[in-house]
Amino acid sequence: MSTRTTQRSYSIKEAAALTGLPASTLRYYESIGVIAPIGRDESSGHRVYTNEDLDLLTWVACLSATGMSVSDMRRYVANRALGRAAAQHQLELLVKQQEQLALEAELVALRQRYVALKIAYWRAVGAGDDAQIERLSNEARALADELTKAKKN
Repeated sequence: MSTRTTQRSYSIKEAAALTGLPASTLRYYESIGVIAPIGRDESSGHRVYTNEDLDLLTWVACLSATGMSVSDMRRYVANRALGRAAAQHQLELLVKQQEQLALEAELVALRQRYVALKIAYWRAVGAGDDAQIERLSNEARALADELTKAKKN
């Protein structure tokens, strides 16, 4: 007795709901080659997504959520078919993305410090603490310069 596994298929609306990517993004990723062309229903011509398509789209959604560029996502997805031969390139793509995220985290930390300084400044203004106001103003100016430099990089 053989067991048959029926492949479940999904409409673009279902695929969008399951992956968290809008239908327009699913069509876009297909049109620019981030993902391979999706199969079509023979009678309606509508896209029909498989479980494998959804798995891939979930990976792509996660890469997108990291801020990875579309071109890097395209390379990453294309490389996966190469398996071990692409391992070094995959690592390079991911390390590059990790470094980008670290830079973004540093910028967010600088912004948080700036906001904290401004909160302390206005508390000092409210309390009439002129010495604290002066000190915090100087710190905020220096941090603003740091933020400007960091944004340029």
